[in-house]
Amino acid sequence: MAKNNKKKAEVNEFDQTIAASKSFFEKYEKQIIYGGSTLLAIVIAVLLIHQFYITPRNNRANESLFQAEQFFQEGNYEKALNGDEQTGKLGFLAVADKFGSTKAGNLARLYAGMCYAHTDKYQEAVDILQKFDGCGDEMVSPAVIGMLGNCYAQLGQNDKAVETLVKAAKKADNNTLSPQFLIQAGQIYESLGQAEKALECYKQIKEKYQQSYLYAEVDKYIERLSK
Repeated sequence: MAKNNKKKAEVNEFDQTIAASKSFFEKYEKQIIYGGSTLLAIVIAVLLIHQFYITPRNNRANESLFQAEQFFQEGNYEKALNGDEQTGKLGFLAVADKFGSTKAGNLARLYAGMCYAHTDKYQEAVDILQKFDGCGDEMVSPAVIGMLGNCYAQLGQNDKAVETLVKAAKKADNNTLSPQFLIQAGQIYESLGQAEKALECYKQIKEKYQQSYLYAEVDKYIERLSK
């Protein structure tokens, strides 16, 4: 009976996570599409990380990670990265260094990368995200790759950015992440004067991701390039 209740609680928590994710997309759709930002990857990562890794927090590494995560949720990215000397709470950089071989330490690298991206320190974000060891999750892992692609774009490394975004879309292969990464890749291709490659990205959404909230949105991109 206890096991069944626990399972139901986990299912309910997962449903709430997906609902929160959907609400974010509906609220910030235009900003995500046109901003070329890391918001989508960051939000997906935060939601799913909390679902699959933070709970339960039964050891010192996870507790330290949780404390840094609280700073992150408050938007205090400096303390989230470097900790708080007055309270002795560690930041993500210290957690990654001290508990690097644990899941919490690995996850701290991802959070540190998100902090750097939030504060426009894209090279630092790239450097630490490249050390993230993946997690085998169908949403988080491609979201991290997509975040890297966005960071490359912010650094002006457009060829590397589109290559990484297309890779992220392929790895995700779902209606939530793949269309977003394909649109971002398409926009970069357009900026590079590679209209045919951009059109290929947009058409993939129409052919493979009919359930995406971007399915109808992408028509205007296709129509513009098909004239």
